[in-house]
Amino acid sequence: MSEPSAVSMIVLMMVSLGAILLTVAAALTVMRMSRGPSSLDRVVATDVLVAVVIAALALEAVYNDHSTTLPVILVLSLLGFTGSVSIARFVADRDKATRWNVSQPHRQTRPPEGKQ
Repeated sequence: MSEPSAVSMIVLMMVSLGAILLTVAAALTVMRMSRGPSSLDRVVATDVLVAVVIAALALEAVYNDHSTTLPVILVLSLLGFTGSVSIARFVADRDKATRWNVSQPHRQTRPPEGKQ
């Protein structure tokens, strides 16, 4: 076996293994997206699915030995990051609104009678 064909066989095996693992990860992520139980779980699963797609595109670029998918990978990475940050801010604002609910009556802060 000559040297270039041995290297290409190793690359083919590694790409095949990576594709199998990414397929399993994508299937488990879609299952998490469908089951839930909360909307935050679904959003995190969507973010993981974007990461799996980015890894699959990188794997395809390695297999075909080109760099034309790099702009697509960059755009998907930026979209995934901004989506994660915006969802985290939304959840933080929702939790803050729940924690500091102003519709509940305020408790009195006077000390109990007889202990002044």
